[in-house]
Amino acid sequence: MEVKNVKALFTDETLKMIFPAQRADQFFEALYGDVEEGAYDISLKFKDHDPARKTLIFLIELIERKGKCLVCNLTYGLPEVFSRHPIINIKGIVREIEKLLGKTAEGSRWSLGKTLPVSNTLHAIPLIISLK
Repeated sequence: MEVKNVKALFTDETLKMIFPAQRADQFFEALYGDVEEGAYDISLKFKDHDPARKTLIFLIELIERKGKCLVCNLTYGLPEVFSRHPIINIKGIVREIEKLLGKTAEGSRWSLGKTLPVSNTLHAIPLIISLK
């Protein structure tokens, strides 16, 4: 993989365009019929680039909303839900990342890891993109 300065490519601003903040509200509207029922915001962050393993790791962060309880929610089943949910649209997120990478990303594969409890107010789901 010949990607130079990957961290500079995936800035917070770029990742907000790929996964806009309002997508969390859309998700909860579809899931519960009410945005106010959502216990967390969702954002996309760049975590790591491992050239030896030809992988990029992003985190789908679940950030507790004020007055809600993240740990009271069933966040551990979310990787399976997120992998298929059309509003979260992991396939679309990966396509946008691939566009930024160009030819380097041809033939890439993705997977979601298990939910990681970072703290009581922050959980993260790893999005691993494997490049050929």
